[in-house]
Amino acid sequence: MTASVRTRLVEIVVPVYNEQRVLAESVRRLHAYLSGTFPYGFRITVADNASTDDTWRIATDLSRELSHVHAVHLDAKGRGRALRRVWSASDADVVAYMDVDLSTDLDAFLPLVAPLLSGHSDLAIGSRLSRGANVVRGPKREIISRTYNLLLRSAMGARFSDAQCGFKAARTEIVQALLPAVEDEEWFFDTELLLLAERHGLRIHEVPVDWVDDPDSRVDILRTVLDDLRGMARVTRKTLSGAARIPVPPRVQRAQLPTGMARQLPSFAVIGAVSTLAHLGLFVLLRLVMPAVAANAVALFVTAVANTAANRRFTFGVTGRTGALRHQFQGGVAFLIGLLLSTGGLALLHRLAPGAPAVAEVTALVVANALATLVRFLLLRTWVFNPRRARGAGR
Repeated sequence: MTASVRTRLVEIVVPVYNEQRVLAESVRRLHAYLSGTFPYGFRITVADNASTDDTWRIATDLSRELSHVHAVHLDAKGRGRALRRVWSASDADVVAYMDVDLSTDLDAFLPLVAPLLSGHSDLAIGSRLSRGANVVRGPKREIISRTYNLLLRSAMGARFSDAQCGFKAARTEIVQALLPAVEDEEWFFDTELLLLAERHGLRIHEVPVDWVDDPDSRVDILRTVLDDLRGMARVTRKTLSGAARIPVPPRVQRAQLPTGMARQLPSFAVIGAVSTLAHLGLFVLLRLVMPAVAANAVALFVTAVANTAANRRFTFGVTGRTGALRHQFQGGVAFLIGLLLSTGGLALLHRLAPGAPAVAEVTALVVANALATLVRFLLLRTWVFNPRRARGAGR
């Protein structure tokens, strides 16, 4: 039995950029753990993203020192670029990756890959947000992570709980089919891959993990959030246009959304993402000349009017001036709900953290917008632009 499971191969990619301080210790610890406890064959590939320190030298030294350790050098930065390079050429049964600081406890690795090796699931992710996870990190990162994943679930319909945990795996044949459709080369790579997989009916297995934050992380959080919002809009456009088609299981082909929703959801998501960016940008500008609550109210009102008009035309296919004013008044209910949520969020933030920085205010608004977006879609679909309601009003 032991000999048969050893024939299965799992390739673990460790993307690195200027990680000379932790690389050697982390790879040796990972290698020792897999050698002593992992019941399958494994290969560790250190993917150097154009480091400018001693990272590449250390990686090559480790490949000579340790069996089953390889090193790959790239001429450009980007976690997604590194994963694409190694995964697309892999001959392993399952490919995986983990952050070089090994923030995730390694005892979760076998539960991560076992459903993939058995064929039960197609992709697997470590989750810091599911029941049973044990996470140690600061409040700022906790709020941003939960906000981002809430936005994915409310605006994009995602069902997975944690898009950005650096602890993932996939069946190689599945990920190699998806990679040509994934455009991002940096931090949004994970999310884009998962969204595409989910839209094609692929099974995503989640494992609650023990995770400890790296206090020396150099990720630019605000830039990453903005890049992720742009990535969400791009994925929605691709879904709306019918791009990125891969074979899906028959059970998915037979499944159907309620009438009209398959067309409405992607359009609503694109408009919602653009509205969110416009609201945040206008808020930041107005915040320079007025208090946060007033700046939010003005920015939200302007974008809510534009959002209702855009959804009227593109999501629900209503044209002409007839009923336009009524639709705006009815859409105002969603505006009031969004205003209540965002004002309450800002008030709570300022009460808990007086003098909070602008990035905290923006984060609070993103959370409120995520909740308001879900309410807006339900109101627009079931009340404002409900075809049966419109026919009844016509009579």
